[in-house]
Amino acid sequence: MPWTDKPGSGPGQGGNGSGGGRGPWGQPPRGGNDNNNAGGNRGGGNNQSPDLEELLRSGRERFKRSMGGRGGSGGGSGGGVKLPGKGVIFVVLVLLVGLWAASGIYTVGPGERGVVTTFGKYTSMTGPGLQFHAPWPIQNVDVVLVTNERVTGIGTASRSQNERTMLTSDLNIVDVSIEVNWRIKVGPVEDGELPGPAKYVFNNEDPEGMVRAVAESALREVVGGNELDPIISNGRAIVPQNTLEVMQRTLDTYNSGIEIIRITFQRSDPPEEVIQAFRDVIDARSDAETTINNAQKVANEIVPVARGQAERVILDAEAYEAQVVAEARGQSARFVDIYEEYAKAPGVTRQRMYLETMERVLGDMEKIVVDQDAGGTVPFLNLNELTRPRQPQN
Repeated sequence: MPWTDKPGSGPGQGGNGSGGGRGPWGQPPRGGNDNNNAGGNRGGGNNQSPDLEELLRSGRERFKRSMGGRGGSGGGSGGGVKLPGKGVIFVVLVLLVGLWAASGIYTVGPGERGVVTTFGKYTSMTGPGLQFHAPWPIQNVDVVLVTNERVTGIGTASRSQNERTMLTSDLNIVDVSIEVNWRIKVGPVEDGELPGPAKYVFNNEDPEGMVRAVAESALREVVGGNELDPIISNGRAIVPQNTLEVMQRTLDTYNSGIEIIRITFQRSDPPEEVIQAFRDVIDARSDAETTINNAQKVANEIVPVARGQAERVILDAEAYEAQVVAEARGQSARFVDIYEEYAKAPGVTRQRMYLETMERVLGDMEKIVVDQDAGGTVPFLNLNELTRPRQPQN
């Protein structure tokens, strides 16, 4: 059996092995006597306890057999434990090299990019899928999520009062709060320039803190360049766009690899101590704008009518002008024609003109003809009867 000790010399046997068999731990088998036991006969019975030294020797022999050695012979234990063979060492080395090489396999998920560095220097950027890089310490990879949109608040309720209190160009204080949506910049770059994910990995120890600091600085710059009224009344149109431009320019200067997507304007109010007075001013300004709009509405209704009337008067005047000019030109042409006839026969023309004029003047008048040859009697003319309107005849 495997646990049966082979005959050999033992420490307590003086070099002469016993021919009898032994049990699993080197003790004499039950039912027999072992007079050569190092401890001698203890009790002289068949139930003897195994000697401690025999147990150690037996374990040492079993270990040597498991490692490919053989039990020693002669006095004491033979040579030491033999080292593993070259084949075993080669297999172990191959396994270790395989595990080391397998450590370079990694996965890049959807929406992620892998930034590969060789001895700490940027080498390449990998996309989604199963990828491989030279194992540590040759190469290393940092996987970053580029599609995740992150939000950083400036002057929100959870932040301190000092963060949202800002000074305008006219030395007024205003509370402004915004939300900045940002992500890692991706896209084509110029030759020799690091891509956005690589800049993000190398140049940002605390990306959230950098975005917050740049956003607060840009917001203070924009607010400080405007007066209080535009910030309060039209801040939603002024603040976000201008702040975004300043932030992106600053982050690009730092090579941060961060892209500002949009800035959401939250609020712009004066300090709480004077907020009611500012609201009254805003209400008054709103009322003024309403009055102006109503006046503009009335003007839009009246002005077209007045313009139409003016156009009609102008057209009538132009028509009258044309009529008078035409009549004058006609009379002038007739006078020229009469003059030509007058030049030919002055007496006849003069007599004709006189008769035509008298006919035109006296045609519609009451006429009394007095004969100058009637003698010395002076006729009596009743002027009242002559000037009285004549009754129409039936």
